[in-house]
Amino acid sequence: MRRVLPPLRRWLGGRPAGRTGLRGLCNAAAGLAAPPPGESGGSTTPNIPTFGFLFDIDGVLVRGKTPIPAAKKAFQKLVNSQGQFLVPVVFVTNAGNCLRQKKADQLSHILGVPHLPGVELPKIEAVVLFGEPVRWETNLQLIIDVLLTGGCPGKPHHQASYPHIPVLACNMDLMWMAEAQSPRFGHGTFMVCLENIYKKITGKELKYEALVGKPSELTYHYAEYLIRMQAAQRHWKEPIQTLYAIGDNLMTDIYGANLYNRYLEEKNSRKGSKGRIQAKVAAGTMSATISQDDELDHTWQNELAPATATNCRSVLVCTGVYNPHTEVPSDTRESITETVFHGHRDFRFDPALVEPDHIVPDADAAVDLIYQLENFAPNQDIRTF
Repeated sequence: MRRVLPPLRRWLGGRPAGRTGLRGLCNAAAGLAAPPPGESGGSTTPNIPTFGFLFDIDGVLVRGKTPIPAAKKAFQKLVNSQGQFLVPVVFVTNAGNCLRQKKADQLSHILGVPHLPGVELPKIEAVVLFGEPVRWETNLQLIIDVLLTGGCPGKPHHQASYPHIPVLACNMDLMWMAEAQSPRFGHGTFMVCLENIYKKITGKELKYEALVGKPSELTYHYAEYLIRMQAAQRHWKEPIQTLYAIGDNLMTDIYGANLYNRYLEEKNSRKGSKGRIQAKVAAGTMSATISQDDELDHTWQNELAPATATNCRSVLVCTGVYNPHTEVPSDTRESITETVFHGHRDFRFDPALVEPDHIVPDADAAVDLIYQLENFAPNQDIRTF
């Protein structure tokens, strides 16, 4: 499941590459020049951050249970001597194989950070897919039984059960990075198996009620909400303007961050247009009619309060799934193949969404880069591990 992890006890939540191509940039030196004048996001006050970090875990901080060395260095720059974050940090992971607190304890230990804190079965009404199982064949069979019996797997299959009961899926990662030298099958691969088995049996497409987790916008909206809550708890008055999403997977981490950035840009554009319309309404030159788009804009977004960030920047690291020796072809007709587009079936391939804002060797270089881009120089004691 794609989960967003709050910090500490409630966790679970080199040079900039620009948008000029991916090849070879992961071996760049970690030393970073300060950005040219006028090009930084610049915190207005040196010790009050106006930005936050959205960290992927597998392939960025750890590979399996093994910490990536640069991650420990990165967290030395993010945590002060009291064990508090110097800037808001949220962990955004698609992994759903354990509870939030257990994942928090694992990360605390790995990174050396202090603890961040006989009856008849009822009819099954929905299927929720959190993460890849251990016994794929057993789980595939059980899910197919549930879908083809309308939620009563003890009864015979009947093809009339369509549309099937709701299916919600979290974590669309086709692959992820553990200790092995090559990426491992992820929950996205399990979903591909399920979709194809269902279609082979029924001749119909498996339908999802919802797809959540990276790269969905909802996940990043919730992550931004947690970032704001962190800042409020620390009494940091400056609004969080920029999010930096650090990940190793083009098709989930980078795609999702860029998709959310596009959402923020469109939202801010609509906000500006709405302000001009309201001015015209006040002047009596325009009717005060609410459009359907305006009504739709006040659905799931407002459940967590409206987004306040102005942009979300994507930072690709080279310690996980991403292979610096391959590039996404510029010709999209050649790109929409399973060997290139590893995103989910229901997500449209867009070359612009898999182009990172920055490419760096590892998480440590990412923190250095972002601190420089933001002209952020914490004056508190840095925690040493």
